[in-house]
Amino acid sequence: MQDLKFTYHLDEIHEVAKNVLKHFTSKTILFHGDIGAGKTTFINALLNVMGSTDSATSPTFSIVNEYEVLNNRVYHFDFYRIESIEEAYNFGIEEYLNSNQWIFVEWPENVEELLPANAQSIEIKVIEENKRSLKLTIDQERLTLNTAETEVNL
Repeated sequence: MQDLKFTYHLDEIHEVAKNVLKHFTSKTILFHGDIGAGKTTFINALLNVMGSTDSATSPTFSIVNEYEVLNNRVYHFDFYRIESIEEAYNFGIEEYLNSNQWIFVEWPENVEELLPANAQSIEIKVIEENKRSLKLTIDQERLTLNTAETEVNL
């Protein structure tokens, strides 16, 4: 498994998003982090560098938001409040996952068994009020005990 690590101030978030986007090998991205860590804020920066004029908002109550990007769509899920896998099936998660569109998932651990093996993970942690650390897992399919980490400086 290979990880890229970024440490950034919030005013550098678009530069980090550009850097992270270059390393995506999957269109399904899983976002991990505590409440308030900045998952939706980072998704909004990704949308911006992907050419969208939409603004990301947390789909906590709607479960999914849809955004337009250049020649594509992004389906942004928040599974924080989901109570069962059946609930995900009921709103058609399979259609979204098979759509060949971008899938951004907050709180993926609540639907882990439904997610594709080639999904990539982003973990965001608060360091200070306006400073975050971000870890992008490059190769999640072939998890091993050997983890290579690369710190990226802006």
